Amino acid sequence: MPKVPFWVFILLTVLYCSAIRIDTMDVDASQYAEISREMAQSGDYLHIYDRGMDYLDKPPFLFWISALSMNIFGVNNFGYKLPSILFALWALYALYRLTKLLYDEETARMAALILATCQGVFLMTNDIRCDTILMSWVITAIWAIKECELKRRWQYVLLGTVSIACGMMTKGPIALLVPLFAFGSDWLLKRKWKAIFNPWHIVDALIIAILLVPMSIGLYQQFDMHPEKIVNGAQHVSGLRFFFWTQSFGRITGESPWSNGAGFDFLLSNMFWSFLPWIFLFLVGLVLNVITLMKQKFRLQPQQEWLSTGGFILTYIALGSSRYQLPHYIFVAFPLAAIVVAKLLRDFFTGAYPRLYAVIKPFQILASILLVAGTALLVLYVFRGSWLWTTVWVLLALIWAYMMLKKQLRHKILWGSTAAIIIVNVLFTNHFYYKLLQFQLGSQAGRFIKAKNIAPAGIIAFRVDDPLNSLPFYAGHSIAINSELDAVKGKEYVLTTNEGLGLLKDQGYTVTIIKQMERFKVTELTPEFLNPATRSKALVPYYLAKLR
Repeated sequence: MPKVPFWVFILLTVLYCSAIRIDTMDVDASQYAEISREMAQSGDYLHIYDRGMDYLDKPPFLFWISALSMNIFGVNNFGYKLPSILFALWALYALYRLTKLLYDEETARMAALILATCQGVFLMTNDIRCDTILMSWVITAIWAIKECELKRRWQYVLLGTVSIACGMMTKGPIALLVPLFAFGSDWLLKRKWKAIFNPWHIVDALIIAILLVPMSIGLYQQFDMHPEKIVNGAQHVSGLRFFFWTQSFGRITGESPWSNGAGFDFLLSNMFWSFLPWIFLFLVGLVLNVITLMKQKFRLQPQQEWLSTGGFILTYIALGSSRYQLPHYIFVAFPLAAIVVAKLLRDFFTGAYPRLYAVIKPFQILASILLVAGTALLVLYVFRGSWLWTTVWVLLALIWAYMMLKKQLRHKILWGSTAAIIIVNVLFTNHFYYKLLQFQLGSQAGRFIKAKNIAPAGIIAFRVDDPLNSLPFYAGHSIAINSELDAVKGKEYVLTTNEGLGLLKDQGYTVTIIKQMERFKVTELTPEFLNPATRSKALVPYYLAKLR
């Protein structure tokens, strides 16, 4: 059995932190960063505003922790991204502790490594949303409840209930449902009726309810007390009902207006990139676990666990039933998927399923080869790098090849996959994303506005085809966005397109361009943009101009 050395996690921490220099991405991450900036500036932690408007979508925990960080480290990438990176590292520790309870030290370290190196976690530590913190709270809750089940200590009861409450304040009731799915299925299959109907669960529910009071007060004050407000296009909107029902369960019942037509297979199909390089091992492990349970006539032995498999399957069913889905919704269950993969590798390395292992091993190594080779496109084609980045890729590829050809290296299915995905993200984070974000209009314009100390009252975004969520965060203040010509009166500066410039000139304005920018919607990559020969066709010119 391999024992994952601690220095590997140090290396991964450095890689996560290297994403701090990358700007927050439109649309969601930069919107959350701006909300956090406004909260830090106002000091109002009970009510949530986005550019001065009432905000009712995500719960407040991400904004709370990011605002506190900005108060310490300033309004910048570091201040916004640091808390989520720290939560990601804590999730690895909580997963390690949980898996150690379920299996052994070596399997626990493998589970932590598998989670740490899946593509979704690399994305979550760069494109910061609620999911990193949610994942951390959920796996912490499951670990604490398992500790409590085995040791019956009150500190674990408190840790579990606090984690569930904070998870709910991060992204809603899903933080309660995932632990319920995990332990409910495990206890049911072990016929642990006393654990299921334990009266102490009432105390747990009361503690969670008490911890949710501050958030509930803020929702009630901001929305329930003001039925006249127009929120998301409607009046008489209850913030409490929205949080506890509409935003989550309403997407299944149809009460929520959000729908994007995603099918039940949507999340699984996206896991083929977000859970790389472990997705194939996960699917094999999941199927084997289900087959084993069926052979045992749906009854677990005391030493077996169903937390990981049952928790993942039921969570997937719940999320996959929603009428509105995005790829990152399943990230909350990635720690459970990592346990499934670690268990499978443990079985392989201890001699179980030899024929299956003989088939899976070359397939997994081939996938690793394709990952390493694919990174060449980033450096040599999509964004042609300097000689430095070309040299970095060549050195990393040679090191990986030497490692895989070395006969003395054991467990190549683990180490080859790990090294390949690290190489991918060294280049993705420090080369590809860095180049890509140079085409994000909001951060480009915002940094320039802040550097030139342009007052918020003197500038307007006119006739823009961009949500510009990152603009106020990097400018340090809100900026008016309006498509009416009358709104331009009295403004000294304007951010606009060729169409906007033409309209202003027709109205008699003298326009002096002080900065020209090229804009692309960075979260919606297209072949036209990725091809250097046609990239110019995918870019839209924008101008920051002085008016007279």
